[in-house]
Parts: sequence; structure tokens; C-alpha cells
Amino acid sequence: MKSGERPKQVRGLRQESRRFRLLVIVVGFFLVSLTFVVISKPEAILFNLNGKLPVDQAPTSILIKQKVNSPPVTSRKTSTDALPGGDPRVVDDEADVRPKGTKGEEESRVLSEPDPTSGMTELTPNKDGGGRKSDEETLGGGRGDGEWKGKEEERGHAAEKHKVTLPTVSNYTIHDTEDAENAKQDDGTSSDLQGSRPLCDFSNFRANVCEMRGDVKIHPNATSIMFMEPAGSQRDELWKIKPYPRKGDEFCLSHITELTVKSSKVAPECTRYHDVPAVIFSLTGYTGNLFHDFTDVMVPLFTTASEFNGEVQFLITDMALWWTIKYHTVLQKLSKYPIIDFSKDDQVHCFKHVIVGLHAYMEFTIDSSKAPHNYSMVDFNRFMRGAYSLGRDTVTVLGELPKVKPRLLIIKRHRTRMFLNLDEIIAMAEELGFEVVIDEANVSSDISKFARLVNTVDVMMGVHGAGLTNCVFLPQNATLIQIVPWGGLEWVSRTDFGNPAELMGLHYKQYSISVDESSLTEQYPRDHEIFKNPIAFHKHGFDFIRQTFMDKQNVKLDCKRFRPILLEALDNLNP
Repeated sequence: MKSGERPKQVRGLRQESRRFRLLVIVVGFFLVSLTFVVISKPEAILFNLNGKLPVDQAPTSILIKQKVNSPPVTSRKTSTDALPGGDPRVVDDEADVRPKGTKGEEESRVLSEPDPTSGMTELTPNKDGGGRKSDEETLGGGRGDGEWKGKEEERGHAAEKHKVTLPTVSNYTIHDTEDAENAKQDDGTSSDLQGSRPLCDFSNFRANVCEMRGDVKIHPNATSIMFMEPAGSQRDELWKIKPYPRKGDEFCLSHITELTVKSSKVAPECTRYHDVPAVIFSLTGYTGNLFHDFTDVMVPLFTTASEFNGEVQFLITDMALWWTIKYHTVLQKLSKYPIIDFSKDDQVHCFKHVIVGLHAYMEFTIDSSKAPHNYSMVDFNRFMRGAYSLGRDTVTVLGELPKVKPRLLIIKRHRTRMFLNLDEIIAMAEELGFEVVIDEANVSSDISKFARLVNTVDVMMGVHGAGLTNCVFLPQNATLIQIVPWGGLEWVSRTDFGNPAELMGLHYKQYSISVDESSLTEQYPRDHEIFKNPIAFHKHGFDFIRQTFMDKQNVKLDCKRFRPILLEALDNLNP
């Protein structure tokens, strides 16, 4: 062996020894770390914050891309039972979504553009046939497959078919069993007050409503309402809702702020605690028109909130301050608390009971068979009279006060659907024994003052229009007379005012004018199709109907033909 080779070999052996020891250390560290991960679950330590995070660190959503492959729901179960595999679903509250495709398909689906003629939203496969695209697209699509099995099953499972599940941190990283005491609220009651009920009900054709009982956190900055899952819960739901009862009206809902309702185990810390329930609704929509003020907000709000006897907090999205000022008397009767402007609030509000959206049914009506506590339009009529402290609960029977004449209110219009022979109508009514009052209800009217006037009359009449909405202030057994313009408007007239009036306990008479009573004879020849078959013009859509038969038509009432209607109204005042 040459001089110098032995020291080199010694150094080489020492280096190989050090590398071996380093390798042993690395392998040992890896095994120890793996054991720690399996046994200790450090990710649970990271996220298990008892459902609390600072406001600025709270996640708004966690989206995990998966393929959708769900059979149709055949029974009403808990969220996890109804959704095999925990696959995420997203639903748009603007329209019902009908599943398409064959059983066993494994393709992601996204929402296509709604059909403007039907108001329905269809589902179509992704063009690439692959998984979901972006997170934003994920928020707009996704439905399971299955057959559509008829209307009865559709109604029975509508909520389940629209339900959304969203994989969250809790699904994939938190598996520790918490102590049973953590499932109790401070008052000792179970925090799982929701039970197995879905957070939202999208089965109503008119309005979507979410209702949660338990630990609920409202974070306006994130436009989200979070239902905090109790210990051991497997609930994973995400819903998109616009809290204004015009479901399917794409134009109207395009102006409404969309809210996210979801179950979660991670949420921002509360900054304000409330001991009363919350009701969240929007004011943008079609408000400003008297009829829509009532059919879209007042009646649904009464139906939803009156059971709380004022002990309820209103949170309003898309706030309209002028509207709340105009109807402050009614709002203060329904809630004892200052309104929270949802869009300008930066707090995290905590409630034990939250309702998002308003219960609504047909136009300007309450379906007492479905409404909470079986509220009816009779209850609403009584409530409105009470809210404005109106003196008359029922009409005065003829003869009880011999010197008092029955009062007739004629709603006068100045721009459209005007009475062209108002003086003649007044003279006829006075001849029959009425004391006639003429007034007009418009946007700028003092609603409290007008309500007091309406409550003093026994009969109210007017051409189809928003002014007839004031029938809510009439005393019981009063008569509402609606004059229907020419144009095949009988059905919409009865729907908007006839049915609601009768459901309020009022007498209702509908008078359809003849061709000779319409000002349209001055615009079209008498042999025009508009007089022969007005229904045929309805195919042109509501804008055409409004412009032709409403905005451009006035009425010259045939007093001889109309006289029997007023005589019937007088008969209604007899004992």
C-alpha cells in the first residue's frame, strides 16, 4: 500500500459512517412523524377552534372539486343519508332544477342559462366531460342524477332535491369525538335544535325560506349565515338564496343581494349576541308600487314575523330607507328593535333562531293551510287595522243609525284608467243614497291618513290598479268593487284583488266593462281584432298587455249597466 492511501481510506470510512448515521436519523424522524400524524392528527389541532376564528380570518367557503354521481332521493332522511358519498351540490334559488341524465353517469354538471319562457333552470353536462371548472362556476351548478317521478313525489322531496352540500374543513380534517358537554348550550339545552331538518325549504313556487334553530352566526360582510354544527354532526349544507318572494322572476331577482346559508364548524367569533329570533329579507325588488309593497313584503312579513309578538330582529338587505320610513308604523308593530341594515353592518351577530326569506304564497294572499300558526288574510286585515289604530272593525248595518248614509269611496286616477264620466257616477251613487268620497292613493300619499279614510267607508270602488290595495284597511263585511278594463283582464283582476278581498272577509264585486265603455274605441276601428279577440294579444307578453290595455285605456262607465252593482253593495249592508 502506497504512502497516503491508508489515511484516505480511513477518511472515506468515516464519511460513509456519518452518512449512514444521518440516514438512520432521517428515517427515524420520518417514522416518528408518521406515527404522530396517525395518532395525534395535528391538523385537528390547527382547525379545532371550537367553531371560532377572528372575524378577518374566517373562511367564507372551502370548495373541493368532486364528480357528481348521486341517485334520486327516495325518502326524507338526514343530510348525510340523503347524499351518498357526501358529494357537493349547489342550487340556484331562482328556479326549480330538474335532474337530467341516466343513472350511473359520472360527470360534473353546471347550470345553463334559465329558459326565459318557463322560468325553469336546466342542467347540462360540462362540455369537456370532466370535473368542475372554477370555484365560481362550482357555486352556480351541480346536481345529482335520477328520474323525475311526478308532482306528488316532487313536492314531497323538493327540499332534498334542492339541498346543497359543501365539503368543509370539518369533513376532511376533524374527526375527534368531542365531549358530550360541548353539545350543550349555556342554558343546558341541546344545541342540535335543528334535528335532521334541512336548513332551507325550496319547495314553494313563490318563495324560498331558510330556518335555523341552534347556534347561528350572521356575518354581513361575507353575506353569509352560518349554522354551527353540533358535536358529531355530519350535516354539510350550502344554499344560495335571494330573500325576496319573486322566485323565478329573473329580472327582479337580478337586483337582490344573494346570501349564502351553510352549515359549518368554523366561523368568526360573535361580536353581538341577540336573545330574540332574526328575520332577514330584502326591500329592492318591485317595492315602491303600493300593490308590490303589500304582496311582496307586508303580507309575507306579517306571515313570517307576527308570531313573535314584536320580539324579533329584522335584518334588511338592499335597504330602502324611504320605504322603512313610509311603513314605520307597521314595522314597529312587528318588531320592537331597530332595523339592522345588512349591507352596512360589519358585526358578527349570533342568534338561536334565524329565518332567511319570507313566507309567501299566491299574490296578495296567505295560504292558511301552509302559513305558520295558520295565519289568514282575516288576521292580516285585523292586524293592519290595529297597527294604524283604526276605529271601525265592521261596517254599520243600514238602519242602525238612521241619519248616517253609507259611504262610498271612489279611487280616482289621474294618468291611466281614469273615469271619464266621474260626475255622472257620483250623481248616480248619491241618488241611490250613498255619501260619496273621492280620493287617490299614490306613492306620496300619507298611508296613515289614507288608511283612516278607507276605514270610514262601507264600499270602495276603482278601476284595476294598485290603489285597490287599500282594501286592507276596510272594516269587515265592507264591499270592494273592481272595474276591469277591456282586454281579457278578468283573471288577473280576480287574482290580484278579488280573491284577497274575499279571504279578508270582505264582499267582492267585479265589473267588466264593455267595448262601448272603453276609450280604445277612439284608437282602433270597431272591427279591429283587439275588440273581437283581445285574448289573442296576450301572446305578446305582459309589457304589451300593460301598455295597450292598462296604460292607454280609460273608462266611461255605463251608469245604467253599472247601477245593479251598487244596489248589491247596499244589500250587503242590510242585516
